[in-house]
Amino acid sequence: MNASDRTPADLLRSALAADPARPLVTFYDDATGERVELSVATFANWVAKTANLLQGELSAAPGDRLALLLPAHWQTAVWLLACSSVGVTAELGGDPADADYVVAGPEGLEAGLACSGDRIALSLAPLGRRFPAPPAGYADYAVEVPGQGDRFAPFVPVDPDAPALLVDGTELTGTQLVERARADAAGLGLGAGGRLLSGRPYEGWSGLSAGLYAPLAAGGSVVLCRNLDLLDADGLAKRVESERVTVTLTD
Repeated sequence: MNASDRTPADLLRSALAADPARPLVTFYDDATGERVELSVATFANWVAKTANLLQGELSAAPGDRLALLLPAHWQTAVWLLACSSVGVTAELGGDPADADYVVAGPEGLEAGLACSGDRIALSLAPLGRRFPAPPAGYADYAVEVPGQGDRFAPFVPVDPDAPALLVDGTELTGTQLVERARADAAGLGLGAGGRLLSGRPYEGWSGLSAGLYAPLAAGGSVVLCRNLDLLDADGLAKRVESERVTVTLTD
């Protein structure tokens, strides 16, 4: 990746310029049997559409806060990069009452109603399906995002030294986040083209780094596994082989 990259959105742009066709996020849910693979180009397209929704439809601006009430999931990764693209501070599991916006999955819908701003709901169903009807108080992400533009440009340039992520009670700027991700990737021996399998939840920095930021910073990719505890040792070994995994983090 480019040494000049200072935000996660910068890292994604560099990945897109380098090799748009390579896999970036491969997602498994061992409770549903779901497998989704997103190339850099496909992932970047989802990010652009989501960032346009955030900036255009929701009128989000740099300095706003967004509570993400979502598990480790490919759509969570998309929202994290969309927030970085706009300059919005993302907080995994943040208090909706203190947030300007909330994005919630099925398990976070009730808590998310404490947010007085716009609320977006994700079904997290295979293939990104819609809810049968939008949950009360929410707009359905799967309804709102398809019509958004495939290219994104921020109305205001994103400041890499502004808050980008609140995790583990610590506020990280874009620059700090990228530096941490690069250090983590180096510590894991993850380089360009590496494949990291992560079963860690998106509850703290270790899970976010392994499940998104470190592979992105290294020029690698992630095999993001939800409900990995349902997979036995033989199944895990087969997945590591079939996905050409180079680093495995299951705890």
